[in-house]
Amino acid sequence: MSVCIPARNEAHALADCLERVLASDYRKLEVLVLDDNSKDETSNLIKSFAHAGVRFIPGKALPDGWLGKNHALEQLAREASGELIVFIDVDTKISVTTISQVVAMFGQDVQMSSVLPRRTDIWRVSALLGHLRYFWELVLPGTPSSSSLWAIRREMMIDKLDGFSRLRFHAQPERELAAMFHQMKAYSCCISPRALGVSYEKRWASELETSERLLWPLLRSRVSTGIIVSSCLLVWVACVISLVGAIIMPAVAWWVVAAWSCGYIAYATYLRLMWSRGWLIGGLLWPIIVLQELAFLLFSMYRYASKTATWKGRLITGATENQTYLTLDE
Repeated sequence: MSVCIPARNEAHALADCLERVLASDYRKLEVLVLDDNSKDETSNLIKSFAHAGVRFIPGKALPDGWLGKNHALEQLAREASGELIVFIDVDTKISVTTISQVVAMFGQDVQMSSVLPRRTDIWRVSALLGHLRYFWELVLPGTPSSSSLWAIRREMMIDKLDGFSRLRFHAQPERELAAMFHQMKAYSCCISPRALGVSYEKRWASELETSERLLWPLLRSRVSTGIIVSSCLLVWVACVISLVGAIIMPAVAWWVVAAWSCGYIAYATYLRLMWSRGWLIGGLLWPIIVLQELAFLLFSMYRYASKTATWKGRLITGATENQTYLTLDE
């Protein structure tokens, strides 16, 4: 079993991530961390864990035609020696038994498994005002997946798919893999139950960056889908505006109550899945979240259209091209 962690300018969160991984009860564990040309102390921090068995992988220069994270995943997958490869983002938190439970998810026919993380730090601004990435993962057509924690058989990833070479342009390569294995009935995905213990913490600035990188590709970079999703968000925004109308014209108050109730129920239901607690209170923030998500979506669309979208300070190029599902016979 190999745990692979790509890191770029992650000194603020890497130590906690590594300590949690090293505390795992899974005995035969190889831990590889790639420093993707960081400009902070990430490299030195990784090396400080060498005594605990953490293997430092210096990131190579980014070649033309690759997205930064995809190239980092490619290098980690090539260096891994375990039968299973577990990819974990630095801002992901796991419990002592998480990795053992993820391994147990791999039945004979499963080639890939993914865990959607929950939030436990719900009173932080970044949680209260978090983006709706996993909401879209669950409701949009396609296969939900998670970049926070996912696992794949090494033989399949390296020998049969030739690594990430065919995924080098994809802003969310794990979703393309999930779609392929889902069609093959060889994919499992779950929202982390409390016992599995997978959660994540992000700063609000990171939420914005993630939305910029993922929202437009998540819609398959289709203008028609963008219009539909934007229209749905605008309907919810209209519910916010209608509150003023209800004050001026009490006769429409019943409609406002119904609209607000539907919005609250929808968002609170989603939070019940993704938050460990506090979802009843968090649901009250849905008008703010909808306004923010509309802004995030329009920002992501603009950045990709103007070819200025970035990830970790590097331009994303080609990420809206070749958005077709993988097949093993390609």
